[in-house]
Amino acid sequence: MIQKTIPILRIFDVEKAKEFYIDWLGFEISFVHQFEPDTPFYIGIKKDNIEFHLSEHHGDSVPGVKVFIVCTQLREYHASLKPYRHYRPSVEKTFYNTWEMTVQDPFGNKLSFNEYVTE
Repeated sequence: MIQKTIPILRIFDVEKAKEFYIDWLGFEISFVHQFEPDTPFYIGIKKDNIEFHLSEHHGDSVPGVKVFIVCTQLREYHASLKPYRHYRPSVEKTFYNTWEMTVQDPFGNKLSFNEYVTE
């Protein structure tokens, strides 16, 4: 039986990925793997019930992936984000009845945070 899906997002610079996902979006690192020094990183990150793997390995994923994330308290999360020099996202109402905040990481991957409107 299927239990969960963990998207693998392609990255090219582990420090830039940490700045974006950990320092700005508030994810935490669940594991870090390298086969040996000076080889690509493979990192697990998580926040609440969301989990991603970030990979510098060619062939694990392609840049430009979009992930649709269902969440609650989106406007509060948006307000809690500290200033980030590369991005100033907004929260917009969508035609499919959500509040949405889309952010793009330094590698072209997009995270679309969506809270269904219940009002």
